Amino acid sequence: MEAGASGWFGPAGPRVLAHRGLAVDAPENTMLAFARAVAAGADYVETDVHATRDDVAVVCHDDDLRRVAGRPVRVRDLTLAELSLVRLPDDQEVPTLEQALDAFPETRFNIDVKVAEAVDPTVRAIRRVGAQSRVLLTSFDQRIRRRVVDALPGVATSASSPGVVGVMAASLVPVTAVRHALLRRVLRGCGAVQVPESWGRLRVVTAARVADLAAVGVETHVWTVNDPAVMRRLLALGVHGIVTDRADLALVEVGRGAADPL
Repeated sequence: MEAGASGWFGPAGPRVLAHRGLAVDAPENTMLAFARAVAAGADYVETDVHATRDDVAVVCHDDDLRRVAGRPVRVRDLTLAELSLVRLPDDQEVPTLEQALDAFPETRFNIDVKVAEAVDPTVRAIRRVGAQSRVLLTSFDQRIRRRVVDALPGVATSASSPGVVGVMAASLVPVTAVRHALLRRVLRGCGAVQVPESWGRLRVVTAARVADLAAVGVETHVWTVNDPAVMRRLLALGVHGIVTDRADLALVEVGRGAADPL
């Protein structure tokens, strides 16, 4: 696995990635949701970052606050001071990435850098906390992913959209050695592929693809899976990670959680 000096991938999985924390009864991507995930036993939190007008990396999936706070204002148009005045349910606020990393020092974070403006603020936050060894940085946009990974040599990363397309194309090659060589090329530097189980009618996650990726040192993580029956089926295929809104349920399926969900 080409994760450089990163400790993000140890110990061995299967891994449960708490998607935006555990937001069953807490607002997503908040300190409360992260605390609930950690309390449930999650070692990994998946989250997203945007940047404020004064270039601070903040934890938020959408580029505006309409869905989470009922306010049609873009995160990028607010300073951190202005954003801190916006109240989310349960009296939560949009945390900075630095706050989240600092508050949960034993937790590994899977960070989706949503926009180019968030690259430098994200790098600064990670460096200030000294969290390089416990973050995985990714983005659907290959240019964003490369910028943030280049700024933090050795940091863990997962494939962007072009890499996933390359995985799908490589699976059509019948000769195993050639197929694996292609996978190594398109996934150079990546320790994981993070994908949905299917795209429309196209099945993305198959036992053969999972095995091929494992053979070249790359994990398969599947999002966003909330049904325990589906979790069990995917784990039986050999996937290494489940990205889920229900980390409490997923932890039971991998044998590391309490018997009763929250």
